[in-house]
Amino acid sequence: MKALKLIALALFLFASTANHAQVSINVNVGAPPQWGPVGYNEVSYYYIPDVQSYYDIHAQQFIFLSNGAWIRSNNLPNRYRNYDLYNGYKVVLNDYHGTRPYTHYNEHKVKYYKGYNKGHQENYRTASNYNKHDNGNHNGNQKHNDNHGNDGHDGHKNGKH
Repeated sequence: MKALKLIALALFLFASTANHAQVSINVNVGAPPQWGPVGYNEVSYYYIPDVQSYYDIHAQQFIFLSNGAWIRSNNLPNRYRNYDLYNGYKVVLNDYHGTRPYTHYNEHKVKYYKGYNKGHQENYRTASNYNKHDNGNHNGNQKHNDNHGNDGHDGHKNGKH
């Protein structure tokens, strides 16, 4: 009889532990920022030509050069504190999956110079506002600027931007 009680107690403890293990927290880590261009769910980094900085989507941090060292920060450097991320152009680095996109910085700053802009980019904030007020009839007219392929950077593709 004691063994049966111990088994029942063990099953009860196991069941209550299993229920605790199923509790999950949905934190939106790694989600694109509201100012990010829509249509690129599988990317890790943006390059922002106007501020010569990168944005790490998963870590939700900017990466920029400061006094010869690459810095990660939740904010852009003070000199760019008034920069409008919603209207500034973002180059989507859709084929880079490492941890140091700045290894290609010399190439990026030449190819994507300050002022570089290939046209309007719909961002998540304006897309969500648009979707709240439309009738759902888009007919595939969403504009994306596609520039596929290898640009000669040792297998590093900059892809859609």
